Amino acid sequence: MASDAQRPTLVALELGDSPERWEALGFSVVDGAIELAGMRLVLGAAEPGINRWVLAGIDPVDEIDGVRTVVVPPREAAPMQHPNGAVELDHVVITTPDFDRTASLLELCGMPLRRIRDAGGFRQGFRRLGPGILELVEAKQMPAGPARFWGLVVVLRDLEWLVSQLDQAWLAEVRPAVQPGRQIVTLKRAFGLGQPVAFMSPEPA
Repeated sequence: MASDAQRPTLVALELGDSPERWEALGFSVVDGAIELAGMRLVLGAAEPGINRWVLAGIDPVDEIDGVRTVVVPPREAAPMQHPNGAVELDHVVITTPDFDRTASLLELCGMPLRRIRDAGGFRQGFRRLGPGILELVEAKQMPAGPARFWGLVVVLRDLEWLVSQLDQAWLAEVRPAVQPGRQIVTLKRAFGLGQPVAFMSPEPA
């Protein structure tokens, strides 16, 4: 169950990437971490990909349907400016072969999904966790087993900075996002990060 003192909040994601890879994307890295509007990307974890998420506002658990979890007290945001104009984490994606099971376990931890969308043959569930959004994706092609982290999306003030600075061999085309009035560009896996990463323009004023 969720703690009465705090709402569930995403505090950090622990990634297995090197700081140099994220600095090459225009992020400021201090002490091995990137600050994004109250949420941190902590780099240099032991395994490739998203290793764990760090949450506040729920009772202590080690995992949620196989997703490794650390629970900590709430923390104050540490402002950080990034050359690429990064604003915040838009969302982190978790995939599951059993949508109802994972959604139920999230709810038991005080994080019921607030919206579920039929995306045409599979479901997507959404829950705001403080500065970022959890997107749970039903992946029927996954083998039976636990849920797992998939990737993340970061908001940039201006996607053109990234497009102009990064070798185009590393970026897919900028295209309209599912969210009206926004654009998104995906970083190709050949760039060398351990999980899919995309960049999105801010919400329209």
